Amino acid sequence: MRKKIGVILTASALSISLISPAVSATTVEGQPVKVVAKAEATNKEVTKEDLLKKFRSVFPGMFDFVKDSDFHMSSYDPYPYPGSEEETTRYNLSFYKREKGKNIHGSIGFYGDNLEIENFYYEPPATSDALFPAKVSKDEAKKIANDFVKKYLKNAQYKLDEEQQDYYYYSKQILTQPIRYNFSFKRIKDGVPIADQSANITVLGSGEIVNYYSSQLTKSPTFDDVKKVKDQKEVLEKFKENLTTRLQYQVNTNYETGKSDVKLVYVPEILSMNALTGEWFNGKEFLAVKPTKKEVVKIVETALPVKQKEMTKEEAKKVAEKLLQVKSDKIKLSIQSVEEVKNQNGEEIISVQYMYNYANGGTGSSLEFDKKTGELIQYHNAQNSLLSEINERKVENPISNDQAVAQAVKYLKEFVPSYLHEYAMPIEESNYDEYMGSYYLIFPRIVNGVTVMGDQISVGISQDGSLNNLNVSRPKIDEWPTVDKIITAEKAMETLKNALSVDMSYMKQNYKKETKHYHLMYAPLFNEKAFNVLDANSGKWINQYNIEETPEISHPTAAEELNYLIRAKVLTVMDPKKFNADAAVSKGEAIKIMMNSLTYIYDTGYYGQIEGMKQSFTNIDPKHPSYSAIERAVEAGILKTDQTTFDANKPVTKEELAVWYVRALGLEAAAKQHQIFKNEFTDSKKIKKEYAGYVILADTLGLVKAEKKQFNPTKQISYAELAVSSIRLAHEIANKERDFRYVY
Repeated sequence: MRKKIGVILTASALSISLISPAVSATTVEGQPVKVVAKAEATNKEVTKEDLLKKFRSVFPGMFDFVKDSDFHMSSYDPYPYPGSEEETTRYNLSFYKREKGKNIHGSIGFYGDNLEIENFYYEPPATSDALFPAKVSKDEAKKIANDFVKKYLKNAQYKLDEEQQDYYYYSKQILTQPIRYNFSFKRIKDGVPIADQSANITVLGSGEIVNYYSSQLTKSPTFDDVKKVKDQKEVLEKFKENLTTRLQYQVNTNYETGKSDVKLVYVPEILSMNALTGEWFNGKEFLAVKPTKKEVVKIVETALPVKQKEMTKEEAKKVAEKLLQVKSDKIKLSIQSVEEVKNQNGEEIISVQYMYNYANGGTGSSLEFDKKTGELIQYHNAQNSLLSEINERKVENPISNDQAVAQAVKYLKEFVPSYLHEYAMPIEESNYDEYMGSYYLIFPRIVNGVTVMGDQISVGISQDGSLNNLNVSRPKIDEWPTVDKIITAEKAMETLKNALSVDMSYMKQNYKKETKHYHLMYAPLFNEKAFNVLDANSGKWINQYNIEETPEISHPTAAEELNYLIRAKVLTVMDPKKFNADAAVSKGEAIKIMMNSLTYIYDTGYYGQIEGMKQSFTNIDPKHPSYSAIERAVEAGILKTDQTTFDANKPVTKEELAVWYVRALGLEAAAKQHQIFKNEFTDSKKIKKEYAGYVILADTLGLVKAEKKQFNPTKQISYAELAVSSIRLAHEIANKERDFRYVY
């Protein structure tokens, strides 16, 4: 479960992004109801009162606790975007208030002349009901989401996407954040889902619905007649006849740690099919005959000389200035900085930060060079979008796809020559973004004669032939699996065909704004999933996004807590059969679990260079597995640096854990006044005098408890005990609204 797939996140991001005060008139108590915005397309005036009236009527009871004057209105001028069929005005209502000492905020997004409600977002105060163990289970949350759809989305039919609901959050979840259940509902017509139409709903562990987003259907759409589709059995046989497979390396990078692993997989190759005509669909156009399988062709057969050896910062700046030279007298280029750093693989690079300044502001980005070879490994052209914004970008004769590929190869030979003999020409169809006016091409790496998925050179070519983007993605792989012990292609084909089924949906041929027709399409599924590949060594199915099942462990008293920590990626268990939950936890592992449960941590070296990094303890350097967690604990005041070393391998005791927890709660000042506490534990003499206040507070709060009036301060804490107490601490921290921010 390493990859992050942002389905519901897209809805959340959209909701949040709409909170931008383009139009506002505020008072001390709030915003007046009579606030007016004008839709540019229709010249129609829309008031805050109109928006509130619409929302209150469609979603009665929602946000009734917020007064009309507490909402703030903003509007957005019409703008085209990929997938839109017209220029559309959007409006937003947002609110922020404190209720019973807690922060509450939210927003509502409206769309078009009829003020369709596109989304709403709500962040209530954290409550124990929403934290683990949540008041409602996933099944109960599913019923809440279903009931919401039936009650409020009456104008269309929706069906829960059982597969999609599992593909939302795969990164670590801190325990002080509420549990969120995310559900996606497909919009249905004549019993068939519409591919680009969905409603996404988030339910908190408390049972509250806090996020809603629905796709907007094209105005006046037309649909294929479902009664005229080809027989599904006939289509399935045609799919099997045309199915091929390709052996590939699949590189999976954990973007929290920066570490990569690699597998050999068989990837099924088959296109979708027009359900009425039987034509193949390659993502762009319908084809009467399935295209022949592309052969792997190297960009160049032999290695080319490096661009230059040992590039200096001055040379990098000159190359950057030439590459970034402005095309308008209204724009001025400013090089912000030129720095030598190391990337996540420990390689020396030169990073150039730049800005394009113009009358109304500025925009910028960065580019990177391989210091050793002088070659460009990361570049984004911020000027093209800026020229479009100021209406100075005109393309009279847009280049074709083949010309874009030729241009990309030309740029690659110019900027990254020494890598090219390890990479192949594009195998997949290029993606053309009409809105951005750019072709996006992928040149995959070749290892042992096999193409690599996840190690490629990505190139963006603008429609005028200029270089829009370039990125050399070369994850560090210590050892590539050999191809001599894999299952045969014949065996793989047999497994693929046995698992093959078809699914039908309505799809647009493209996302052009004038496209209003939805075609009925058959798409292949393998084991009823759209993104499955076959492990070439084991012959077992794995998800193409490398979403792995989290292990389940058993324990007589702490199974639920332990398994929740595993699912939340707070606790890592490599082999559940060998994991002993009653074993003592080392200090290093305990502080890692504790800090993972309270804050987000990025592993050393992935977002910056190791040299010169802070080191609080002489024996815990940036390469130590607990380094990041220990440094975060020092920043948060949980660990003190009065000792020069930290014994990460020594088991943590109850007394030490009590001290850490009290510091995490911000109660150290009180705990230090040990003389005001009455120590009534029968083993009070075993507790260090200076820690008596911490121990008594931890016990009183129910975080680290005494047993039969004995605290047992030197008792070693087990994984099971740590899991249970971590949940208790999370509840206390959330209740106090404590936030562990990075110290810079």
